Amino acid sequence: MKDLFTPYQIKNLELKNRVVMPPMCQYSVTKKDGIANDWHYIHYVSRAIGGAGVIIIEMTDVEPDGRITDYDLGLWSDEQIPAIKRIVDACHQHGAKVAIQIAHAGRKAEDAAVPVAPSPIPFDENSKTPRELTTEEIKEMVEKFRLATERAVKAGVDAIEIHGAHGYLIHQFQSPFTNKRTDEYGQDLTKFGKEVIQAAKSVMPSEMPLIMRVSAVEYVDNGYGLKESVAFSKVYQEAGVDMFHVSAGGEGQIAAHGRPGTHAAYQVPFAREIKEKLNVPVIAVGRLDEPALANAVIGNEEADLVAVGRGMLRNPYWTLEAAATLKKKNTVPTQYSPAFPSRS
Repeated sequence: MKDLFTPYQIKNLELKNRVVMPPMCQYSVTKKDGIANDWHYIHYVSRAIGGAGVIIIEMTDVEPDGRITDYDLGLWSDEQIPAIKRIVDACHQHGAKVAIQIAHAGRKAEDAAVPVAPSPIPFDENSKTPRELTTEEIKEMVEKFRLATERAVKAGVDAIEIHGAHGYLIHQFQSPFTNKRTDEYGQDLTKFGKEVIQAAKSVMPSEMPLIMRVSAVEYVDNGYGLKESVAFSKVYQEAGVDMFHVSAGGEGQIAAHGRPGTHAAYQVPFAREIKEKLNVPVIAVGRLDEPALANAVIGNEEADLVAVGRGMLRNPYWTLEAAATLKKKNTVPTQYSPAFPSRS
C-alpha cells in the first residue's frame, strides 16, 4: 500500500517520498532586483535537509511588473540564474528535488505603477485599475514565460510549475469573472494558458514534468466552479501539463458562494475530482499539516503528492518528524541521527 514515504516517479522526476514544500512567497528580495539571497538559500535548503521530497520555489516572475511586490523573485534576466542554481544545487546535495513556480501577478501586482490584466477590472476598491493588455502584448507575454522557463532549466531545476491559480494573470484569463475581452483571448478563455504551457514545453527537456497550479473553485459570484475547472484543466492537460497542483480561491472578494472551507483537507476533494476525471497525477494542498492526515490522502489514493505549507514554515524538519510519528522508514541526516535513533 502506498503511503507518504513511498517513492514516486513522474517522467524523469524521482522523489524519495510524497512530501512537497509548496511555493510560498517570502517577500524577502531586499534589493528589489528579483535575485534570491541568503534568506531564500537558508529557507529552501533547510527544508531539503528536513527531508522534503520536492521543494517548489516560490512564485518567480517573468517581468518586474509581474511581481506581487518589488520584494519578489524574478527570472526575467540571466543575472538571476546563479542564485537559483545555488539553491537547487544545495537542495540536491541533501536529497531533495526542486521545481520552481513561474508566474505573473497581473492585476494583483501591488507595486506596479500600472498593473496589466486581460480586462481593466481592479481586484478590489483598494487596488489599482489595471491596463488591458493588447493582443500583441499578450503574445509578447507568452514569450516572457518561455524565456523565464528557459532560465529555470539553465538553473538546474527538476520540474517547472506554471502558476494558473490564486487570481494571478493566467487565472485572470481563464475566468469569466475577470476576462471580458472580445478578441481571440476572450473568445477562448484557455488560449493564453495553453500558449504559455506550449511555450514552456518548447524549452524544457522532454522528460522534465510540467506542473500547473490551478484554483479549482473561485468562491466569487459569477466565477467558475469545479465543473469548469475540470474542463479547462483537461484543455491544459492536452496542451502538455503532466501534473496539477490543486488549490482554490484568489480571484476577487469572497461573495455569494460563501467563505472557503477552513477545516483540515478542505481542498482534497477538488484534487481527487481532477485526478479521477482526467486520470492525471495531482498534488493536494490545504491544511494537511497533520502527518496521519497527509498519509491518509496518499493511502486513500486521493492524490499522488501532498503539499505541506504552514507546517513547514513552522518546522523545516516536518518531514523527518512525520516519518518518526508514522513510524515510517526515512533517511535522516547522519548529523541528526541521535534524535531519530530507529529511523536513520
